[in-house]
Order: sequence, then C-alpha cells, then structure tokens
Amino acid sequence: MFLITPIALGSYWAIIPFAILPVILILRILNEEKLLSKNLQGYDEYCQKTRFRIIPFIW
Repeated sequence: MFLITPIALGSYWAIIPFAILPVILILRILNEEKLLSKNLQGYDEYCQKTRFRIIPFIW
C-alpha cells in the first residue's frame, strides 16, 4: 500500500519516503514494546499470550 500511493498519484519521487515509512513504523513499534516491557508490569506475560504484533500469523 505504501508504494502504490505515490505511483497512483503520479509522483515517483514520493516513493522514497513511502518506502522508508514501514521501516520507521517497525522501529517505533519495537521501541514502544521495549518501553512497555520495562515500565508496565505484566506486559511480558501479555506478549507471551499474544504472539503477533500487527499482522496475524506473520508478525
């Protein structure tokens, strides 16, 4: 989805930031999980029960 939007709008230069966006989101998710694990009691147990973060059966 991120790569198709700039192409649909006709802006090939916009592909560069849209290609970087998923990487930034993944890093942000991992950083937030580390923070929650450190500061929120029971979050590690929750992570063990829910194995997937965003995409079921993939990640």
